[in-house]
Amino acid sequence: MAITKDEIIKAVGNMSVMDLNDLVKAFEEKFGVSAAAMAVAGPAGGGGGAAAAEEKTEFTVNLLEAGANKVGVIKAVREITGLGLKEAKDLVDGAPKPIKEAVDKKTAEEAKKKLEDAGAKAEMK
Repeated sequence: MAITKDEIIKAVGNMSVMDLNDLVKAFEEKFGVSAAAMAVAGPAGGGGGAAAAEEKTEFTVNLLEAGANKVGVIKAVREITGLGLKEAKDLVDGAPKPIKEAVDKKTAEEAKKKLEDAGAKAEMK
C-alpha cells in the first residue's frame, strides 16, 4: 500500500525545524537535487526588479561553536528556540548547527547577540 500525498504532508507538518532540515538534506543526497530557491526572471525591459530581489528578508543564525561557557550557551539556545534542556544541549554539542532559520533580520541579530554574549561563536546568513 502506497503512502498518499496527504499523509506525507501531514507527517512533514508535524516535524521540528531540525528534522525538516535533515529531511531536505536526505532528499538532496538521494536525488541529487538542491532545495535552494530558484531565481525568477523579471520582465525583459526592467532592471529595477533585480535589485529588489537581491535584498535578503530571511536569515539563518548558525551556532559555529559553543566556546568556553557551554552552560551559558545552552541557556541562550533554550531562550532563543524554546527547546528543552536535552534538545538544547544536543544542539550545542552538535555545533555547527542552525539555531534559527527563516527569521527576519532583527530577530536574527538578537539571537546572534545572545549567543555571542553567552560566549559562543555564531554567524548570521
